[in-house]
Amino acid sequence: MIRGARPADRLAVEAVTLAAYEQYAALVPPRLWREYRRNIVDTLADATPDITIVAEAEGALVGSVLLYPAGADMVAPGLGTSSRLAHPEIRLLAVAPSARGHGVGRRLMDECIRRARAAGTTALTLHTNDVMRVAMQLYERMGFVRAPDLDLEVAPGVLAKGYRLDL
Repeated sequence: MIRGARPADRLAVEAVTLAAYEQYAALVPPRLWREYRRNIVDTLADATPDITIVAEAEGALVGSVLLYPAGADMVAPGLGTSSRLAHPEIRLLAVAPSARGHGVGRRLMDECIRRARAAGTTALTLHTNDVMRVAMQLYERMGFVRAPDLDLEVAPGVLAKGYRLDL
């Protein structure tokens, strides 16, 4: 079941997200991973239930995603700078390792697209990194295209690649 988050979901969202992203710890330098993990925790601590979407199976939270609305101020990961979003932005799509391969990520993304369309927006954006290959493949299968104008260098030599889906 896909639903909006409740305040009581906060700890479960953090646990699922950290478990989902832990696989990247071995793929980046330890200092960079510590900074990224801290950014994840800080972002989730600031995320309100109205921008958090969760996936639940058999009473357990198995996935989550943040959907920032157009016009929101969003801090760029690793940069500490903020900007006003021109379009809704997806962040921190996460699926518990035990729930992967069952379409949870796709259903969370479908819900983001549904909500963006319902808000009357013309596009939906996100950022990802080359180490997140499976996620990139999902985004591309769903019609997201590279948008280099959205790229952010979040650390020296580390590019957060922008993607856009025209709605």
